Parts: sequence; C-alpha cells; structure tokens
Amino acid sequence: MNFKSSALIALLAVLIVAGYVSLYTVKETESAIKLKFGEVVTTDIEPGLHFKIPVVHDIKKFDIRVITLDSQPERFITSEQKSLEVDSYVQWRIADTLKFYTANSGGDFFSANQVLGSRVNAALRDAFGDKSLREVVTGLKNDQKLPATNIIGSADDGERDALMEEVLIKVNRVAHEELGIEVLDIRVKAIDLPEQVSDDVFRRMRSEREQLARSFRSEGQRQAEIISANADQERTITLANAYREAEKIRGEGDAEAAKIYADAYSKDADFYAFYRSLQAYRTSFGDSGDLMVLEPDSDFFRFLKDQTGKQ
Repeated sequence: MNFKSSALIALLAVLIVAGYVSLYTVKETESAIKLKFGEVVTTDIEPGLHFKIPVVHDIKKFDIRVITLDSQPERFITSEQKSLEVDSYVQWRIADTLKFYTANSGGDFFSANQVLGSRVNAALRDAFGDKSLREVVTGLKNDQKLPATNIIGSADDGERDALMEEVLIKVNRVAHEELGIEVLDIRVKAIDLPEQVSDDVFRRMRSEREQLARSFRSEGQRQAEIISANADQERTITLANAYREAEKIRGEGDAEAAKIYADAYSKDADFYAFYRSLQAYRTSFGDSGDLMVLEPDSDFFRFLKDQTGKQ
C-alpha cells in the first residue's frame, strides 16, 4: 500500500466520521432545538434527518409525548376547616420547546415536574378551600338532597368534572406561560378522610339515607292506599252494575211470568184457578211434618170437595 492509498483511506475515514457527527435525526415523538455556542438559533426542528456543524452546533431533543405526573397525596383544608388527603395525577406535554428549554434549566423534566406539581397543589388547595366537605365528597351543594344512587366516595360526576375543569384551566394558563407545557388533564384518584371526619360524614349521610327511606315508605304507603281505594271503588261499581242487571233480568222474568199467567187466565179462568190451587196444595203439603189448622168449609179445599171448585 503506497502513500496515496493510505491518504485516501484516511480521508474517507475522516469524511465518514465527519458525516456521522454532522448528521442527526429527530423522531416523530421528539422536538428539537439547535444551539450555536450555547445560544439558541433554531427552534421546533421538524422530524427527519438534519445537518449540524460539529463543535459549533449542539442539538437538544425533547420527548413531546404525554407525560404523567403521579404526585404523592397532599392534605387540603375545606371551607369549614376539615382536612382531606387527596391523591391526584396530572398529564402534560411540551407545547413550546424554546420556553420549556429556557424555563426548566435547559429542559430538565424533573425540574418541570417539581414546578408543575407545586402549581397543581396550589390550585387544588384553592379549589377545595372554597368547597365544603359535603360538596367535595358527594359533589352536591349543601342545600341539595342526596340521590338514591349516590354513595360515599362516588361524587356526582358532573360536579366533580366541573371542579377539576376549573383547576385545569387555571393550571394550564400558568404552566403554559411559565413552563412552556400544556396540561391535558388533572384527576383526583382518591380522597381519604381522617377518622373523625369520616365518622361525621357517615353520620350525616346515614341520617339523609334514613330520611330518604322514610320518604320512600311514606310514598309507598300512599300509593298502596290509592290502589286499595281504587280497587274498592271498582268492586263497588262492579257489584252495583251486577245487582242492577240481575234486578232488571228478574223484573223482566217476573213480567214475562205474569204475562203468561194472565194469558192463561184469560183463556180458561177455571182451569187457571184449579192449576194454582194444585200448586198451593203441593207447596203446603210438601213436607210431612207440616201442620195446618183450617176450618172445614175453608175455600182452600174447594177443589178437594168439588172438581169444579164450587161449594
């Protein structure tokens, strides 16, 4: 190998190394800024392959995916000076790369989490400080009644969401201005009550439950009485209609029988009198134990004395 070959190989090696240190890649999940001797010259570099001058330029890359800050539970005080231990988490991401870099010691995520955590705790402290214990636990105003489906620890979603939305708006405004980040969500995972406070809450909720149960029982009794009264009224109406119909049918039957009797009497009065007397005999002497005391010349026996019924 001669001198020219060695020089060519050395030149190629230098070019390869220079190309390696001069090119850099920004991923889809990253945002980058370019510094020249420590001063920012380019911000929000798009994903892809880019060029830099070694030694002169320095590249800072930042993960722009959603980051979850799961803080330690903090103790807050309600409007009536009752303490609560609140466990919450925050989801955020970088919104302004340059501001994030300058505000957080060169883009230090630990520093950003520390500052953001303190801002969230301050906002939660203000929010819970304006609410009563009942509003925090149940999500209801002090003058609102507890719904039948509500239980302790499961506050009304609408009220809880509204509270956290207020906190989110407040924190997001400050975080964007101070840290260059966007706060996407703030959620309360759990609210723990001190033993004495828990007893007070359970006692009050038990009282409300008992009141609700009494209201349900009273309403049930009222509905039962209404149903019973309606049933009695319906029964009375049905019986009255049935009795009226029966009397109508009986009257029509009696009228028809009277008409038949009248027709028979008009056709043969003597036979009709004889037939009616036989019916009277059958009715009177149907039971062997019956005893009748009549005068011998009573008109009742006229057909026994004479078949024509004449004395």
